[in-house]
Amino acid sequence: MAALRVLLVFLLCTLFVCWCHGACAEVDSDTEAVAGKGFTMRCISCKRRSEVEGTATVDWYFRAKGESDFAPIYTYSSDEGPTIQDIRFEDRVDWNGTKRGSDIQDASIYLFNVTFNDSGTYRCFFNRILIYENHEHTTIVSKVVHLTVVAKATRGTASIVSEVMMYVSIIGLQVWLLIEMIYCYRKIAAAGEEALREAANAEYLAIASESKDNCAGVQVGE
Repeated sequence: MAALRVLLVFLLCTLFVCWCHGACAEVDSDTEAVAGKGFTMRCISCKRRSEVEGTATVDWYFRAKGESDFAPIYTYSSDEGPTIQDIRFEDRVDWNGTKRGSDIQDASIYLFNVTFNDSGTYRCFFNRILIYENHEHTTIVSKVVHLTVVAKATRGTASIVSEVMMYVSIIGLQVWLLIEMIYCYRKIAAAGEEALREAANAEYLAIASESKDNCAGVQVGE
């Protein structure tokens, strides 16, 4: 029973550590949207030093196919919220990035009712201020997304391979966790059995010693 309790505590601690050490990951955006459906356009910029405080505002620009210049379409800051700057995207863009605090690292947006006219090149800019003890440092980071709108979703070879690898990785991690659980349980159980044997031996020796003393006392009395 004691070994089972120790194993449960170990598993809870493992899950807690995994949950607490989540990190920012710069995942590239998908580049193919289906006409008439929604689409999440990812734009993620992780700070190199997560312990440094910072604030950021985000600007999105769009250049349609056949156009030569980028036009501002969307701005977001934690203080003022979202601002749509292009009538083509009025009521069609929703903020899907960092929602708590001004330290924005995820500037993803969601497009409603994608049309073929949304095909083109998108750029998002992080205007970030890093706050150090004695000074502030301003940086600008940009990401580019080349979006293609199609009538029907297609799956490329890379997408299929990525999905297969993801499932293989998940299964591998589960098998590894199961092996670790069995190993730890056996080790804890063996340690518990050893402790019980040592306790039993100590109790036996104590009883034998007490019996010997009693016998010696009887002999002296005689």
